[in-house]
Amino acid sequence: MTNRLRIQTPQHESVESAVEALVAERFASRLFAEDPTLWGPEAESEAAIRLSWVTLHESSRALVPDIVALRDELRGRGVSRVVLCGMGGSSLAPEVICAAEGVELDVLDSSQPDMVGSAIHDLEATVVVVSSKSGGTVETDSQRRIFEQAFTDAGLDPSAHIVVVTDPGSPLDEQATAAGYRVFRADPHVGGRYSALTAFGLVPSGLAGADIAALLDQAGQVVADLEDDAASNDGLRLGALLGVAAREGVDKVVLFDHDGRGLGDWIEQLVAESTGKDETGILPVVALSPGDPVTSDEIVVHVGTEDLPSQPWSAAVHGSLGGQFLIWEVATAVAGRILSIDPFDQPDVESAKAAARELLGGDASLPEPDHRGDVADVYGSSATSVADAIGELLQQVGDREYLALQLYLDRWALQGLESLAPRLAARLSRPVTFGWGPRFLHSTGQYHKGGTPVGVFLQVTCDPAEDLPVPGRDFTLGQFIESQAAGDAQVLRDKGRPVLRLHLHDLEAGLAAIKDALA
Repeated sequence: MTNRLRIQTPQHESVESAVEALVAERFASRLFAEDPTLWGPEAESEAAIRLSWVTLHESSRALVPDIVALRDELRGRGVSRVVLCGMGGSSLAPEVICAAEGVELDVLDSSQPDMVGSAIHDLEATVVVVSSKSGGTVETDSQRRIFEQAFTDAGLDPSAHIVVVTDPGSPLDEQATAAGYRVFRADPHVGGRYSALTAFGLVPSGLAGADIAALLDQAGQVVADLEDDAASNDGLRLGALLGVAAREGVDKVVLFDHDGRGLGDWIEQLVAESTGKDETGILPVVALSPGDPVTSDEIVVHVGTEDLPSQPWSAAVHGSLGGQFLIWEVATAVAGRILSIDPFDQPDVESAKAAARELLGGDASLPEPDHRGDVADVYGSSATSVADAIGELLQQVGDREYLALQLYLDRWALQGLESLAPRLAARLSRPVTFGWGPRFLHSTGQYHKGGTPVGVFLQVTCDPAEDLPVPGRDFTLGQFIESQAAGDAQVLRDKGRPVLRLHLHDLEAGLAAIKDALA
């Protein structure tokens, strides 16, 4: 088969016992038969409408000719630049697919005004894919409105430059159809983080030039192994490793992506949002290099190589991209079973959205800073300098905690800041994650609030160089992203998590101060 999984098991009899139990209850074949009872009665209603991902290698094939035909039509009109407006499950898989294929795709998964503004160029040659299951995702709706206005101002028909991916019958489906946009409808019985092989993954990737038919073939090639009720089933073995390790206190997984295609970011969302609830779960830590530090409560997984790590809890997962999508989805479903949680809901994601809406709508007031400074305002600390505030926060990272760096900044312009995480992890001898905001709210955000309650959080926001109004709305992107950060911080604090927010007025000087304090 095209995927090969190796797990270090001699000292983990508990993993073997878990695999034997999964085989005995026919978990694999029942999963591929879409049995919603596998995760218990409380999860059954959600699972009943979330399992169609196991057949996407077949059911999504009907999309391929229409996507290829549209790509050819667009290129015939000189439209070759593809911008994807989407968040979380709507954006992470296409980003990985296109990176693996070496084709260009601008993934606009942010409400940061400078980043959104920098995407508005070469409009005659641009097609914008607006991806949202309902259309209610405020980031994506705002991006759509801004691009519609930009196309109109440039004398271009938005319906000739905007393609919509959504669930059938959604408000966005009805709105886009009425506006004359090309609409692709995804399988409504697939959740966002399992949607890599639905229209959400295939449409932007196919329009950008990726071979999406081959991707489906790759997934199809591993199905026979993954639905087999056998102890050699790679999906069962990987899922058992993740679930049993987490149950025994090794509840973080370090992902080393040897292919360099960003698959770790996709796995991060899948695992964190699926398992991080009921004060349990598995926290993914996306590593930058095999030399990044590892702690005793971390599983180490090498992605894209057969070289097995030397750590006690470890695995190597190697194979085609389509196969990797499916094996990780199966493994996540297995881990959910072992941890006795529902791997298909995300109960704590909505809490941050609701808090942001209250702040944005004026139903609640934005918090006042604890200290106002020329370089940065400080929220959540009595300290009066960036260095002292960060030092105070780091003292709260103990032997069980992890630190989450959350930067609500322009990730296109500030690439490289991710290296702060491994350097700080080496200093603290604790796991450190890195997330661009608000992107991470749709991935690790669920784990931060619903998972093991040992997170410590550093948020960084900034004044935009140029704010952007949202057509038809009474707020700007700058106001929206500040509400998102403040809302998420409020929910985290309500759950007893330590949160420090630094709002930078001078981006260059502020980042320099933060780097110095974290060094």
